[in-house]
Amino acid sequence: MGKKVKKEAEPPPKDVFDPLTIESKKAATVVLMLNSPEEEILAKACEAIYRFALKGEENKATLLELGAVEPLTKLLTHEDKIVRRNATMIFGILASNNDVKKLLRELDVMNSVIAQLAPEEEVVIHEFASLCLANMSAEYTSKVQILEHGGLEPLVRLLASPDPDVKKNSVECIYNLTQDFQCRAALQELNAIPPILDLLKSEYPVIQLLALKTLGIITNDKEARTTLRDNQGVDHLIKILETKELNDLHIEALSVIANCLEDMDTLVLIQQTGGLKKLLSFAENSTIPDIQKNAAKAITKAAYDPENRKLFHEQEVEKCLVALLGSENDGTKIAASQAISAMCENTGSKEFFNNQGIPQLIVLLKSDSEEVREAASLALANLTTCHPANAKAVAEADGVDPLVNILSSRRDGAVANAATVLANVAMQEPLRAGLQSHGVTSALLGPLRSANTVVQSKAALTVAATACDVEARTELRNSGGLEPLVELLRSKNDEVRRHASWAVMVCANDELTAVELCKLGALDILEEVNLSVSRKNKFSEAAYNKLLNNNLSLKYSLTGYLSSSNIISDGFYDYGRINPGTKLLPLKDLCLQEPSDQRAVLLVNSKSSDVSPPPSMEDKSSDVGYGRSISSSSSFRRASKEKTKKGRGKKEEERVKEEEEVSTLPKLMGEGSPEKEWYPPFDPDFRVYVYEVTKSIFPITNIKEQIEVLARYVAEKMGGKMSKEKLHNFSWELHISELKFQLKSNVVPIGQIKKGIFYHRALLFKALADKIGIGCSLVRGEYGRAWNEVQLMNESRKGLIGALPPPEVYIVDLMFHPGGLMKLRSREADLYRYL
Repeated sequence: MGKKVKKEAEPPPKDVFDPLTIESKKAATVVLMLNSPEEEILAKACEAIYRFALKGEENKATLLELGAVEPLTKLLTHEDKIVRRNATMIFGILASNNDVKKLLRELDVMNSVIAQLAPEEEVVIHEFASLCLANMSAEYTSKVQILEHGGLEPLVRLLASPDPDVKKNSVECIYNLTQDFQCRAALQELNAIPPILDLLKSEYPVIQLLALKTLGIITNDKEARTTLRDNQGVDHLIKILETKELNDLHIEALSVIANCLEDMDTLVLIQQTGGLKKLLSFAENSTIPDIQKNAAKAITKAAYDPENRKLFHEQEVEKCLVALLGSENDGTKIAASQAISAMCENTGSKEFFNNQGIPQLIVLLKSDSEEVREAASLALANLTTCHPANAKAVAEADGVDPLVNILSSRRDGAVANAATVLANVAMQEPLRAGLQSHGVTSALLGPLRSANTVVQSKAALTVAATACDVEARTELRNSGGLEPLVELLRSKNDEVRRHASWAVMVCANDELTAVELCKLGALDILEEVNLSVSRKNKFSEAAYNKLLNNNLSLKYSLTGYLSSSNIISDGFYDYGRINPGTKLLPLKDLCLQEPSDQRAVLLVNSKSSDVSPPPSMEDKSSDVGYGRSISSSSSFRRASKEKTKKGRGKKEEERVKEEEEVSTLPKLMGEGSPEKEWYPPFDPDFRVYVYEVTKSIFPITNIKEQIEVLARYVAEKMGGKMSKEKLHNFSWELHISELKFQLKSNVVPIGQIKKGIFYHRALLFKALADKIGIGCSLVRGEYGRAWNEVQLMNESRKGLIGALPPPEVYIVDLMFHPGGLMKLRSREADLYRYL
């Protein structure tokens, strides 16, 4: 055999490129390789980019700048499994970068990523595709895209994956998606709660924590809570709380339980299985502040339901909450205070906190934390509302001072709460007296000027409660508190306007305060408010009437009526009828006007400026524009003093004496004084009338006889008895015109009128009757008519046993049969017969 010759290798075809191994150290070069048609190069390029991206955020940004993202998105749908896997891994890492996320949304790759969650794909693809979605789902727009492309269903399916990373990424993505309501509804349809509950058994705490966070959101919906209960989810949660080794999960577990407690059936289930007692004991004994805080929050949520409150009370939840008030953690104190606020709707709980709870809450009012003070004040506000015993407990536990201090807080909620507590305390008269010594009134000035309507409302309410005492009204007036109170009457908020009106009504009990309120425009504002059907309220109407009762001149002009309790005092004037909204000029301005053809202004004033000092708290002289009320007892006292004066038995001597007093007025006022105080014109004749009726009519013991004698006296002073036939010949108009000319003024003192008709006589009768304590009303009619009404008991019923019928109303005849009394049966018919 011949020697074998080695066969030479055949040369490669001329059209085939020889293999080339390249070692690149530049990312830009590898990014260019992403456009290669060769699968092996694509796979290796993706693998290199993956390792590069893992090294940090800067590298991710570099890849973005190099334009790697767009070619990579095309590789997500590549036919080669390895290329597709490597590209998916890259996006799992890159999607944590915000700029990459933004670009991915623009490139609309969500459908491609979700496609990688298909069951036939490898676990590693599931891992990184779910990681990409978890990163993307933090943005709202991406959440919408995931839902629109059907990403929720495969994510729920992957919760049962054997790989823990897939589970973790899937539940994290679902947790982010549950922030959206539509997603929560979709989860319920996909029956996602059972697989999420299974994650609580995981050996990885991060998975358990994410599962609890997800449950904490989706159990805000009632249907989800029912599903959780039906799948024994509550048992899982209680077991977590009982396991000390899982203490890092306790806070989130409590959040889920808090939601479950809102459901009555779930709460009953927890209570029946002993879980509620365990929960309360756990909250009370835990040393972790966040756990205690979340437990208190759970109680707060559930306590908004009345049946839940009842169950909590039976389990003595109050003891747990009082214990939590003593925590060193501010968050726990706040949560416990809020829970007490919620439990206050239960009467039994309110009573429990009377001895235990209120003292601790008052301690919290002195906390350095404004949030703690606000929460504690809210609890006290709820505890003391409609509960006098608790309000008393607050005062006895020295709670007033810290509450007053909170009125200057920067937190509107705390201020409103403190004002509410103080109002509740002030509702009790024995406690109200002590509030003034703590400076409550002056402390309310700031809240009254607040821009917050809740603060305004509560501050006004507190004024209404505290201003029942004279000292409080005086301090409010002197400290400038009336001005902001009056401004609140203009508020567009119904509650603010109502409470401000209430406060004004209470303040108007004091004459000087009522006068000041009128000067500040309260009467005008209330009149405007009451003209509006939508803005008026019962308190605004009552406040308006209360102020009018301290300004009888305006009241009579507006309403045409003065009741028997409206006592005419010196300085009252009858301007005539005015329409609502019309300004009534002050008496001083009217006196300074020249005579005109307008109706005479009738003045009642028996006081001379040299007899009485300038207006003061005790003085009942009129201010220039405001009528004053006077008690009949003070009239009696003044009348008795006048009666003791000697040398005044004769009417003429009395008049001479009064004229002398008037003539000395300029000297008494001081001619050289820079400012001379103005006084209403003195009416010596009316003063004589007062003296005479006090001397002759006041001693009469029979009220009916007093009325009759006074009626005849008034008629005599006003021109005597008249007949209806000759009434048109009674030249009273000429007489009034002469008086206006003599006085050079439209204001005519009532005592100087010697020819008077209905409205002159009715006013004189009312003024004199008020001086000697005869109760009568003054009613203005049409066409210059006016009359007096009195109430008398039926003589035939006196002495009978049993309930007496109401007194009968009579019109006093001052014109045609002076002293006659006409019983009012039908007001219109009887008035027509008289007038």
